[in-house]
Amino acid sequence: MAAQLDIPRPSEISQLLRGETEVISGWSQRWSAGRLILHLAIIVVGAGLYGATMGGWRAPEQALFVAIKFPLIILLVMAGNALINGLLAPLLGLGIRFYQSFSAIMMSFTVTSAILGAFSPVMAFLIWNAPSMGSKASTESTYCLILLAHVAVIALAGITGNARLLQLLVRLSKNRAIALRVMCAWLTGNLFLGTQLTWILRPFIGSPTLPVEFLRANAFHGNFYETVFRSFQEILNH
Repeated sequence: MAAQLDIPRPSEISQLLRGETEVISGWSQRWSAGRLILHLAIIVVGAGLYGATMGGWRAPEQALFVAIKFPLIILLVMAGNALINGLLAPLLGLGIRFYQSFSAIMMSFTVTSAILGAFSPVMAFLIWNAPSMGSKASTESTYCLILLAHVAVIALAGITGNARLLQLLVRLSKNRAIALRVMCAWLTGNLFLGTQLTWILRPFIGSPTLPVEFLRANAFHGNFYETVFRSFQEILNH
């Protein structure tokens, strides 16, 4: 289907965030280049602003690096899952075309990125009031607390974005069981692809004992889940 060069109205952003499924399902029925550009812009700006707050505690250069890497991760996960899920959806009983699958996933990540962008001032305020990384007042517990705060905010944004996606899938499939089945498959892909890409493209918050850099030399060493588990242990031990 040929892309239409129509310019979406600004009100479409609020309709997407409110989860107006009747309107959103209509968007997924036809490809729109203008809407694609709008959603990509929200993803880049929202995730970029949040990425800057993640790296800002370490150094301005780290903030710039993460502002580039964080939207890149979301776009890579979105593209990878669109390819995988475009094949999985029909096998799981959801008869939609590839561009509909891609549109649904993109709208989910758009909602997630918009929420992250809205949370960026809150996280920037938290970091502003935290001791400088590497100072005597900054402890391992402070680092773990900020790390877990970021994990919680990203999880909240992801859950909200996927809740909007579930509403859309239910409307497209007319069957909640099929929608839940497809949703679980898509979430599994998001989880494993997203966490692996996040680990490979670290650092994000950075470390005072390591140099500021775009990628670690040992990018393939360890995994995301070990770090989160150790952070919980550190909090519980204090």
